[in-house]
Amino acid sequence: MFKKLSVLGLVLLTSFALTACSNNNSEAQAEATAVAEWLTQSNVTMYGAWWCPHCSDQKKIFGNAFNKVNYIECSTPDRKQTQVCKDAGISAYPTWEFGDGERVEDVLTLRELKERSSYPEPGDSAGPTAPTS
Repeated sequence: MFKKLSVLGLVLLTSFALTACSNNNSEAQAEATAVAEWLTQSNVTMYGAWWCPHCSDQKKIFGNAFNKVNYIECSTPDRKQTQVCKDAGISAYPTWEFGDGERVEDVLTLRELKERSSYPEPGDSAGPTAPTS
């Protein structure tokens, strides 16, 4: 009897933990989507290179929402810089360019991106639009 209760308890605990992780992942992805859409609306652009490990780290922060970010690929297949990025004066990856012209050459957290782009938090009168699917 004790073994059956222990197994049942373990199954319930595992189920609860998986549900909590799933909810946290869903919330994190929803936040990343909202931030990506806000950045796009705010004319924020990320310059990067396909071979750049820091750019990969930045993309992972957004997960599936990265496709909503204004992104300019700065590298050709043979790792030469594209003319667009030369003309823009891009010298490091990733480079974030904000609507006011400010540039940051670094991987930024969602929180840092929100702060630098004046992301309105829920409840603000100019709050971000709801994420779209």
